[in-house]
Amino acid sequence: MFNLEEELKKLPSKPGVYIMHNKNDEIIYVGKAINLKNRVRQYFQKRERSSKISKMVTQIAYFEYIITDSEIEALILECNLIKEHSPKYNTMLKDGKSYPYIKITVNEEYPRVLFSRNMKRDKAKYFGPYTSLGAVKDTLELIRKIYRIRTCNRNLPRDIGKERPCLYAHLEQCMAPCMGNCNKEEYNKAIKEIIGFLNGDYADVKKYLEDEMYKASDEMDFERAAEYRDLLKSVLHISEKQKINDNNEQDDKDVIACAIDGTEVIVQVFFIRNGKMIGREHYYMKNADRLTSGEVIYNFIKQFYSGTPYLPKTLLVGSEIEERELLEEWLSIKKGSKVSIKVPIKGKKEQMLELAKKNALLVMNQDREKIQREERRTKGAVEELEKLIQIDKHIERIESYDISNISGFDSVGSMVVFENGKPKKSDYRKFRIKTVQGPNDYASMEEVLTRRFTHGLKEENEKRMNIRDKEYFSFSKYPELILMDGGRGQVNIAMDVLNKLGFDIAVCGMVKDDNHRTRGLYCNNVEVDIDTHSEVFRLITRIQDETHRFAIEYHRSLRSKGQVHSILDDIPGVGPKRRKILMKHFESIEAIKSASVEEIEQLDGMNNKIAQEIIDFFNRKK
Repeated sequence: MFNLEEELKKLPSKPGVYIMHNKNDEIIYVGKAINLKNRVRQYFQKRERSSKISKMVTQIAYFEYIITDSEIEALILECNLIKEHSPKYNTMLKDGKSYPYIKITVNEEYPRVLFSRNMKRDKAKYFGPYTSLGAVKDTLELIRKIYRIRTCNRNLPRDIGKERPCLYAHLEQCMAPCMGNCNKEEYNKAIKEIIGFLNGDYADVKKYLEDEMYKASDEMDFERAAEYRDLLKSVLHISEKQKINDNNEQDDKDVIACAIDGTEVIVQVFFIRNGKMIGREHYYMKNADRLTSGEVIYNFIKQFYSGTPYLPKTLLVGSEIEERELLEEWLSIKKGSKVSIKVPIKGKKEQMLELAKKNALLVMNQDREKIQREERRTKGAVEELEKLIQIDKHIERIESYDISNISGFDSVGSMVVFENGKPKKSDYRKFRIKTVQGPNDYASMEEVLTRRFTHGLKEENEKRMNIRDKEYFSFSKYPELILMDGGRGQVNIAMDVLNKLGFDIAVCGMVKDDNHRTRGLYCNNVEVDIDTHSEVFRLITRIQDETHRFAIEYHRSLRSKGQVHSILDDIPGVGPKRRKILMKHFESIEAIKSASVEEIEQLDGMNNKIAQEIIDFFNRKK
């Protein structure tokens, strides 16, 4: 048992990270402290605090801590733990966005221009990050059409002339260096022009496209002229995105401001690279009520820059933030060079911050109705459900189950999970029925539920014994409510399984009418009617439809796997690739049967042994 008073006395007066757990062993909060003893004890003292912290304290079953040598180590560890566990009560970014880069492999003799999600130390040249995936793809398409750079991964010049050119070469969208169609100097000149283009030098490209467009038009080749016209539009579109220019400073910087209205918090970021704005993005923060703008930006910087692969030289923020020097030290360590956090109070930089703040307010006003509507259809619907079935605890996780089969053939079970009114697809599970023969939905459901909760108990035991990593434990997270796709019979099956295994979980059945539409809920031996125009009715319908869809799709996939079968699959050593080679060359099974060993072994991917195996197989069939 965890003795709170005794454990508080044992806390050391050293820097470190503290981790709060609830009764289900879930991490609900992670924090850092210069002095663990002083910081952790504050949570359990009688003092005025925010409603969020007060609620969190009531759920703390025990805490643990990790001592570090310095405050900067504690900050790094805190960021990593928050990112790994996403604790319920930490102020968190709602968006887990990662931004794309354009990568030029200048370390290769014939460089390629590629899309990349990560910025690595591999001697390549990176441009970005870009805030629009579509813009990156358009840019890459544009570069390929204008400069005709290779996209293949062939090792050049080693593989020159060894294989036939790709489709892009035939479409005149690649110089085909793999065939020796261009020399190295000509190719690298194109790479140099691409680097200039990505650095914002659009003049040469515009002139080239305009000249080619007019030339094609004069030659009455209007189709080619239209292609150049469209390419020119793409270049103009890209160049016009550089709306904010800071010609005095060419450093990379991010401009960060926030808008706060009650419990709604939005952070707006302008990304400025080489003095030009390449994009902007907004982020929603949760669990940020009662925080000042400085506290919001402090939490945002820790969350956002612990995950982004690129760090600018300067962060411009709209408010003074706590522990600024500590954050600068941490960011500088990540970047490998000095990173500064500045609060401008006048001039162009202050104007950029004001513009970022106005954008955040604009987004908040535009999205407020959408956010409220989403809250009503998710969390609001769950609250209605709690009142409807008169459950005495908050419903965070709902699990729903269904069985699918055709006359008992390939019976399968599905488990669908909704958290806070939204589907959590990473926790969906499929069950292939093992112990039941024939169309017996009740017995099949009993097997599914028994396997699911027995697995949960097994994970709990392994967790206590530290047998596996924590990422493994998905079944040991239990729901507050189980919804069965059926009425009294299915509910009784579920209750029997739960009682045998010692679980206290509410169970309801989703009852349908004669037209197979949701009619109500069967709970506590009575059927509860639901207003068909309410959000809770729509939520239950969504859960029921999703459960049914997931089971049907799994059953359909099993049927299709059983139906798609070739006699060639029965030959030892013949897999999908060799089967495709055989069918492409011979076009029919009869032609393969009539072939000789020598004819088969000369095909790509074949050898004498496999060819003999194929001939022997068909001889045995005869």
